[in-house]
Amino acid sequence: MQQPETNSYEAWLFRSYVNQMSNPHTSQAFSWRKLYLSRAKLKASSRTSALLSGFAMVALVEIQVEDDVPSGLMIAFSVCTTLLVSVHLMALMISTCILPNIEAVSNVHNVNAVSESPHEKMEMFIQTAWACSTGLGIILFLAEIALLCWVKFDTKKANHNKNAAIASTSIVIPVSILFLLFAVHFYRKLIAHKYEQSSRGLEELQTLAADLENHSAVQNV
Repeated sequence: MQQPETNSYEAWLFRSYVNQMSNPHTSQAFSWRKLYLSRAKLKASSRTSALLSGFAMVALVEIQVEDDVPSGLMIAFSVCTTLLVSVHLMALMISTCILPNIEAVSNVHNVNAVSESPHEKMEMFIQTAWACSTGLGIILFLAEIALLCWVKFDTKKANHNKNAAIASTSIVIPVSILFLLFAVHFYRKLIAHKYEQSSRGLEELQTLAADLENHSAVQNV
């Protein structure tokens, strides 16, 4: 960011923005960090949802289904595909509706502009989009891959290729378990990191309050 010339409104605005954002314990700095995090989550959710839902639709349209595929397998495949597309489209709709409002505020370098952003009031929707896209949506996508292999190979004409469906399922199951373990471990680490930051911030605020009390006591003497 190029610093504006001195003795101008832009210079005053730049200095106020830097002063507010340089202190991580101010309410404005905290709100701006939440805004940037919400914007990053919505961008990641929209990209992931568009990609995975598009793949699911292409797989549903382009797959060549044989007449002797078990009906139960076809029902499971169609239900999984519908859920996959619905979950990702929900995340995509939330991201598309909220993201432009956050982007408009994030491009304004004014410390008070963060109050105009809807990221705090709609935090529940942002978390829902994030969970649907990167959590439930990826689990459904892995199940979609396994079911797609079974639909393709679990037929009488391709009975000798049934081992391919078994092999793909044996890979998808441990990958799904590893994904769930990583998600749990990641969120536990993230919560612990936020707790440490909050504790450190409280300690610094307590130290600052004690210094102010000592300073005021010395002045009163």
